[in-house]
Amino acid sequence: MYRSIIAGSGACIPENIIRNSDFLSHRFYTQNAVPEENTPARIIEKFAKITGIFERRYAGEELSASDLAAKAAAKAISDSGIDKESLDQIIVAHNFGDMKNGMSSPDLVPSLASRVKRLLGISNPSCVPYDLVFGCPGWLQGMIHADAFFKAGIAKTALIIGADTLSRVLDPRDRDSMIFSDGAGAIVLRYEEVNEHALGLLSATVRSDCGEEMDYIHLGSSLCPEKPGHARYLKMKGRKVYEYALRHVPLAMKECLDKSGYSIESLKAIFIHQANEKMDEAIVKAFYGLYGIAEPPENIMPMCIQWLGNSSVATIPTLFDLVRRSALEGYELKRGDLVLFASVGAGMNINAVCYGYH
Repeated sequence: MYRSIIAGSGACIPENIIRNSDFLSHRFYTQNAVPEENTPARIIEKFAKITGIFERRYAGEELSASDLAAKAAAKAISDSGIDKESLDQIIVAHNFGDMKNGMSSPDLVPSLASRVKRLLGISNPSCVPYDLVFGCPGWLQGMIHADAFFKAGIAKTALIIGADTLSRVLDPRDRDSMIFSDGAGAIVLRYEEVNEHALGLLSATVRSDCGEEMDYIHLGSSLCPEKPGHARYLKMKGRKVYEYALRHVPLAMKECLDKSGYSIESLKAIFIHQANEKMDEAIVKAFYGLYGIAEPPENIMPMCIQWLGNSSVATIPTLFDLVRRSALEGYELKRGDLVLFASVGAGMNINAVCYGYH
């Protein structure tokens, strides 16, 4: 029996710490381009209670998303012990390419995956690099893609990276800008023969809604009416995103778990996209509610959003790497532990994966 196995992981957490207090000097505007009535201090206080975020990381000016991706990838390759030239695929999930300071448009040509291949010094022409743009669930979708390629006999080893520098597309006049951050996370996924049924990628579920949901997360103009130009910034309809996620993500998680053939009591950890602390807690509670369980078990959901913020595609692989290295207090993984990955983001897209820890 062959399964997709995570052979190694790595993360690149930028050194620049941006605390909530750093936003006290900001002048925030409403969605109607009117100055907020509340003071920045009050806005930040409410923000922290809802999102759980107290600080986040921004990449240094000299670093691009592909730089962060390559750093995380190098750690994952080293951790796996494989020869980098043996990689069949490099999949880089992102949303905005290599946004550099002062740029008005993303740099997407050549692909970030091609840049990562060069930065890693991989010369094997059979190693195919490509990008994946799927909103925040992009890294997890890359894992699903690689598994499908493995089963089709096209590849056996893939490097899957999630990297974004969201700080380069933030509107400083928008209070939602405090949610987002920069970072990168990576894994090496291999197709291996396993002797235990509970190991490896067991099942996956994907959902996409592109009607009115499509503009819940989008690029738009600055909220500040005095800010001229054609620059576009990351925008989010927070309430709509929350309602959509709470309505659909628990169902996708249940479908994925049910496909795996294992019970909810078997779950040891849920790695959910670090979008918003209250939203993630509500999603997991609703998920357990679908099985008639009023409250989730304690410590079922590790989190790093409090100090890393929402780095989009990088949140899950970064969180997974922290737990895998026992760098997040109170959490550890053992061979055979059943874990559930889940994400939601622009599109709107949702995905989930059940995995038996190897």
